[in-house]
Amino acid sequence: MTTLDTTPAAVAPGPRAATRAWRTLRSSRTATVGLAIVAVHVLIALLAPLLTSYDPIANDASHALLGPSADHWAGTDQYGRDVLARVLYGGRYALGVSVTATLVTVALGTVVGCAAALRGGWFDDVLGRILDAVLSIPSILALLVVVTALGTGPAVIVLAIAVSYVPQVARVVRGAALAVVPMDYVTAARARGESTWSILRREVLPNITDVVCVEFAMRASWVVLLISSLSFLGFGADPPTPDWGLMVAENRTAITVVPMASLAPIIALATLVVGLNLAADGLSKAWGVDRIREGL
Repeated sequence: MTTLDTTPAAVAPGPRAATRAWRTLRSSRTATVGLAIVAVHVLIALLAPLLTSYDPIANDASHALLGPSADHWAGTDQYGRDVLARVLYGGRYALGVSVTATLVTVALGTVVGCAAALRGGWFDDVLGRILDAVLSIPSILALLVVVTALGTGPAVIVLAIAVSYVPQVARVVRGAALAVVPMDYVTAARARGESTWSILRREVLPNITDVVCVEFAMRASWVVLLISSLSFLGFGADPPTPDWGLMVAENRTAITVVPMASLAPIIALATLVVGLNLAADGLSKAWGVDRIREGL
């Protein structure tokens, strides 16, 4: 008679898991370069007050539309505000709202996806149809509907992004969790009478951490672009907030006069997105998560 394996999830202790993760990162040059770029952006955003003495929202009409100089390295915009100062402080808004929105989205999507895989049956079927229905709506359209109905502001943007991306995250996480649910340690946990939440937290989540981390990196790059797109369209940050998308919208008509007023935020946005994409791609290949995603 075969005995049932009642050991907990086969996950290494914290320090060993952290060591394996660090070795994986070191073995992936793509991930290392991407994370380094993101780290530079985070550092610049944190040190913005030390890197410039200009107020990013103070108007000075007497210094409007100035080209790059020793006083204003990237010039000034149509309101006389220092472009470099607004770009540096703009990283705070981009990273702050994007990271918050991505954390909320991935957390909700992970819980929903794992719950669907654990419960199965009619619950999984009904939830799957609901997710399919939401996924049929273009992301930008869902964003605009939420923002138009509730107004602008960071909280509304976070909610709008969650509505748009939670179904996508849930679908990916569900696929990863389905490979864990049949394992003996999950069956043993159910036999011990553990709750669904306990099984999710102790047995399933530790074994799909790589998938969740890659999802976070991938969604973060898309969220950064979406937030900037909303600001460019007038549905994101309110003036005079230093935001990269808003800066491009405000200065696009003067691009032939002061091109850096539009190019500087574009360069900042592009490098951040490239860094996040490199990190996500490197982690996905190093951990083999790309095979999971391709199978969905």
